[in-house]
Amino acid sequence: MKRFVFTLIAASFLFLPVDPAAAQWTPEKPGSDNIEVLGHIPLGPTLSVADMDVEQELSRPYAYVARMKYGEAGVRGTDIIDLSDPSNPRVIYRWRIENQDLHTGTGGMDVKHFKWNGRYYVVQSLQFRQGPDNDLGAVILDVSGLPDPSTVHEVARIREPDMPGGFHNIFIYKHTNGRVLLVTTIRGSGANVYDLGRVVEGDVENALVGNIPNPGNDGQGSYHDFYLGYDTDSDQDRFYGGGTGGYYVYNITDLDNPELLVTLTGISGVRRGHTFTPTPDGRYAIAETEYKYAPLRVFDLKPALDGDVTNISAPIGAWTADWENLAHNHEVRWPFVFVSAYHDGLQIFNMMDPANPVTVGYYDTYTGSTHIGGMGGIANGAFGVDVRNADGLIVVSDMSTGIWTFHMEGFDGWNGEDWGVPNVSSAQKWDEESREGTR
Repeated sequence: MKRFVFTLIAASFLFLPVDPAAAQWTPEKPGSDNIEVLGHIPLGPTLSVADMDVEQELSRPYAYVARMKYGEAGVRGTDIIDLSDPSNPRVIYRWRIENQDLHTGTGGMDVKHFKWNGRYYVVQSLQFRQGPDNDLGAVILDVSGLPDPSTVHEVARIREPDMPGGFHNIFIYKHTNGRVLLVTTIRGSGANVYDLGRVVEGDVENALVGNIPNPGNDGQGSYHDFYLGYDTDSDQDRFYGGGTGGYYVYNITDLDNPELLVTLTGISGVRRGHTFTPTPDGRYAIAETEYKYAPLRVFDLKPALDGDVTNISAPIGAWTADWENLAHNHEVRWPFVFVSAYHDGLQIFNMMDPANPVTVGYYDTYTGSTHIGGMGGIANGAFGVDVRNADGLIVVSDMSTGIWTFHMEGFDGWNGEDWGVPNVSSAQKWDEESREGTR
């Protein structure tokens, strides 16, 4: 308790709100004083960089960046970045889909890593239109031998011939039963679940182990994005998904029988949910929907989880960097939310008071045209963000300017227990034993 109180007091000084006047971007001052740019590396032409993922072990200082093609520019594949010196990030390996010119569509979109039986792997999600590989959803690379790039090799491909179009978003989660699960969007209803242990052991045909439904559109709804995490109070594996109609929370401890816990529908301004991320204790959730002027909304899930209501239709708070733009992906490290905010670059806000989130840091990674990109030019700039818990390293992928590494003053790592919350985030604990036997 003393440590918790001390942390809160210290945080009140280290993360004071950014003065609104000082928060206005200028060419001479692209970021707040508490954000240090450690390193930057361009990766290619405008709109050729998508999402990214950072390994959490300091002994494996690697980031994985999805590469896409927009119009005539770009490539389809994955870049592996060495972050052993964050001030000098280096590309050490490039994987590319074969026959680039024959493929159509964006290609690489989302990317995640995992560990299974002592080996490390990367899953690159793929999306192709009519033509070669339009049924290809993901490619799995073995990256155990890094930093030697010659050891990287492909081990499997996941295809869905009955649902061509690939996987737009993916999430990898270590279930309490000890299995490592790949959850994917599909061109169909719900979200598919694959057992990655089976995939890398050669049993791709039997890797599909479940589907998490979306109750929207009479049970035929689809998802755009999702998060999976362990809820300590209920001892449940939970799925948080955004898609048709809004947002949904499921108990997936029994993967064969997903249990719908919370619906968030009928929300003003939300016809389709996108990114949806809970706080470590599972009480609050930050929700994105994709259109110009949309803020990130903050919802309190407690009334529904307690059984007082069946649906939540109104947020308790909201945050945006600039009302004329759109905030995108985000990572929660309570009480901070790290946002890749398209034209507004890296943004960080404090949600200690969930009804009144406060910006505490920012850096603009993209200063180009506001008329180039998706959704009328609004979808350009900072796309993906990740945080390395061990040392607080912040990494951002920018669609047009490449990879950036940052440090926020006073944020030198994260463990939820230091903040009085469960030590739960998107960072998976690969070496933790199965908790299934404790039920």
